[in-house]
Amino acid sequence: MLALLRSTKEHPSAVWLYDKMKETFPSISLGTVYRNLTVLARQGEISILHSGNGFDRFDGDTSNHSHITCTICGNVKDVSIPFPEEDTSEKSAEKESGYRILSHRLNFYGICPECLRNQETAAEKGAHREPKEPENP
Repeated sequence: MLALLRSTKEHPSAVWLYDKMKETFPSISLGTVYRNLTVLARQGEISILHSGNGFDRFDGDTSNHSHITCTICGNVKDVSIPFPEEDTSEKSAEKESGYRILSHRLNFYGICPECLRNQETAAEKGAHREPKEPENP
């Protein structure tokens, strides 16, 4: 599962991983996929990206990078922005909180180009689109 997750630049859902794993392991259950994802996250091998819409995504790239999440469809992309060499935000957070900061993430939220087009089309037609489970990569 880890190899599969690390083989994609997408940020797949557990259902997508389950569907792919089922091709090789037909008797695998979705519960097994979730349990393994939880273990991998606890071990620091992957990151769980909580989208806020109930459909988590998973990232096999644990390097220091940012994400942007569409608040409508839940699609997640990496954002390549430079991190300052001396990040003072962690030091400031430690000083204010008393915590020993181990890491932090910078996440952006917005509406992806496809959903913007869909909104414009729906507005032209007077329709309203409800959020749905994100499509798998």
